[in-house]
Amino acid sequence: MKKSLVFLVEQYFYSPTLLQKLLSTLLLPLSWIYCFGMFIRFKTSKQIDFGIDIVSIGNLSVGGSGKTPLVTALALKYENVCVILRGYGRGSEGLQVVKDRDKILCDVGVSGDEAMIYAHKLPSAMVIVSEDRKKAILKAKKMGAKIVFLDDAYSKHDIKKLDFIIDVKIDNKSCLPSGAFREKLWNAKEAFVLKENKDFTRLVELKNKSAKMSLVTAIARPSRLDEFLPEVVSKNYFEDHYSYKKKELEEILIKDKSDTLLVTYKDYVKIKAFELPISLLDLEVKAEQKIFDKIDQYRNK
Repeated sequence: MKKSLVFLVEQYFYSPTLLQKLLSTLLLPLSWIYCFGMFIRFKTSKQIDFGIDIVSIGNLSVGGSGKTPLVTALALKYENVCVILRGYGRGSEGLQVVKDRDKILCDVGVSGDEAMIYAHKLPSAMVIVSEDRKKAILKAKKMGAKIVFLDDAYSKHDIKKLDFIIDVKIDNKSCLPSGAFREKLWNAKEAFVLKENKDFTRLVELKNKSAKMSLVTAIARPSRLDEFLPEVVSKNYFEDHYSYKKKELEEILIKDKSDTLLVTYKDYVKIKAFELPISLLDLEVKAEQKIFDKIDQYRNK
């Protein structure tokens, strides 16, 4: 039931049917009220300067935008880095230090999938998950961080930071519930919009390719993978942040008579302990120098 609802909502926002477009139009008054409320929230927020360089990478709409590989690409260029995120889908609450400079301190159940990706991909960085970003920033400072990357924090208007927004192609620009936008790009707030294939490029490496692969993935809007996919026996989609069970993955291998499961890194960190045959679709990002220049200008102010 939950899986069907998640995919129905994704369809409503990103590839709506005629009936869903009609529903979206009917919901416009609620969207105007919601958006006005978010604007008031923005205007009444007072920025706190934490005395540390803070860079936020986010997107305005619900659903995936590929933030994680972009944050990774940027964070790799700096020393004394801490990545902070909420940790959606984790089985824990409160502030958790996922990784210090030297080692990973918890499992993926505690950290959530995206935080564990950072823990693996950023060997020298610290990683913290917390619903309260301000508390996490103070913890990062205490641990010796000199620059913090916030995963998806445009809406945290009370934090002084440099904001980057990933442009997501979507026809309906309305706020929730009529459209997919959680917030607008307010004119009074400086933020830099990043466009794919202009400001950054996605790179894909297929590791451990086999003759017969079954795609298994739990990312938002999984159709985004289509342009990168090799030939697969089947496509098996689960809701974003889904916690896999070994038995259901074994059943897919048996049903398809496949050699391996083809997964993204976000899936890999959750299923590697199952010791099943895996092919990895490893997505990374090459960021243009102008993004680093913007970060360096901000840091040198």
